[in-house]
Amino acid sequence: MSDVAAIESFVKKYKDLKTEIAKVIVGQDEVINQILISIFSGGHALLIGVPGLAKTLMVHTIAQALGLDFKRIQFTPDLMPSDILGSEILDENRTFKFIKGPIFSNIILADEINRTPPKTQAALLEAMQERAVTVAGHHYKLSLPYFVLATQNPIEQEGTYPLPEAQLDRFMFAVNLSYPTFEEEVQVVKSTTTDTLATVNALFTAQEILDIQHLIRRIPVADNVVEYAVKMTGKTRPNSPEATDLVKNYIDWGAGPRASQNLILAAKTHAAIHGKFSPDIENVQAVAHSIFKHRIIKNYKAEAEGITEEQIIRDLF
Repeated sequence: MSDVAAIESFVKKYKDLKTEIAKVIVGQDEVINQILISIFSGGHALLIGVPGLAKTLMVHTIAQALGLDFKRIQFTPDLMPSDILGSEILDENRTFKFIKGPIFSNIILADEINRTPPKTQAALLEAMQERAVTVAGHHYKLSLPYFVLATQNPIEQEGTYPLPEAQLDRFMFAVNLSYPTFEEEVQVVKSTTTDTLATVNALFTAQEILDIQHLIRRIPVADNVVEYAVKMTGKTRPNSPEATDLVKNYIDWGAGPRASQNLILAAKTHAAIHGKFSPDIENVQAVAHSIFKHRIIKNYKAEAEGITEEQIIRDLF
């Protein structure tokens, strides 16, 4: 199949995928789009929202619709790296045998990732970046496709360990979930308080998702779009000559080169799901908010004056 035909077929399957997810998840259309963009781009996503917004259910439903293995890890303050990666045990023949941990799956839901100390958070780092883990000196490859979708509760600060910047940077998107609208909440209550269960059909296979990821990487991008993305990232750095006034006044640290890479990858996927064969500047702008949000560090002045990340990012366009 030619790449043009493959993108046309992907657009149709993407619409069916959204319909399948909507059987269980009411609303949250933009959030689902961003999670799917990160998956088809081969990135990870961080979901930030208060309890009860169906973050866990959303990830589980998406995994089902994509036909992928799914494991959930509930992060707690006493969780150890071996609880995630797995450990070696002595079997009946007195030889060491490696028992795989929950990290060996296609989609990992790292629930409340900021509840666990940095030592355990770091156990995910190698898996997220290298798609492999090292345990007791042995290197184990993870089965592809591989995604970490982590959730974070923004309201409880006690007993939480903020994610280090190096780990935040590994997430392609940081997605904020907001409360449902009145109509959506009515629909949620109606559908979840009856005895009927919606069945979600798997529309993809692991191999199809890998093929789509390769297809997206083959999408050509005009030089001016790449330059726009790199310029935009450069503008977030306070010491850069291109930095905007808002950035110079309210930002301590800007985004690194990973932001530029992710802008282009996500823009390619955003273009593909809308049936375009090459991304333009509008596609870059459409994904910019979720890519920059967790990569720019505001100073105390921004906090004091109530300047939001959204205002700063909008000023970059």
